[in-house]
Amino acid sequence: MYKLPKLVFASMIVFLSCDLLLAQENNFNVYDPDLDGKIQVSESLKAIEGQDKHLLIMIGGNWCKWCRVFDKFSHENSKIDSTLSRNYKVVHVNYSKIDPDEELFEQLDFPQRFGFPVFVIMNSKGERLHTQNTVYLEEGKAYSEKNVLNFLNDWSPNALKAENYKKDK
Repeated sequence: MYKLPKLVFASMIVFLSCDLLLAQENNFNVYDPDLDGKIQVSESLKAIEGQDKHLLIMIGGNWCKWCRVFDKFSHENSKIDSTLSRNYKVVHVNYSKIDPDEELFEQLDFPQRFGFPVFVIMNSKGERLHTQNTVYLEEGKAYSEKNVLNFLNDWSPNALKAENYKKDK
């Protein structure tokens, strides 16, 4: 009677271990659980001070399949990669249920409610502009180039400039 729960638990441990090993083998460790998210965000905001860029905070973890899929997709797709480079400073903030950075996530209005990965966009002043549930960027078992580009362009610094929307006199 007790063997079934133990078997299920053991199977889960093996599955998760294999998933984490696969991530390490494929160099998908883009999230560093040892870093302080608040410091990462603060330093990233300093890095874009005076630049025409926004901060794109990608919250997730190496344990997250969709986080790894997006990271690979964003680097292998030249349109996505160049759009990110042109308009954003990207920072990967690790999320852990064991040791969540509660103060940072509260400051960002609890983005973890959308699942992972979740993207938060801040302007260079540190104001949160948008939180993106990435499920809307997916297509099948991958991400949609069109949806991701639309998202990135719609929240780029240029898209939020008032002069782009003023009528000519």
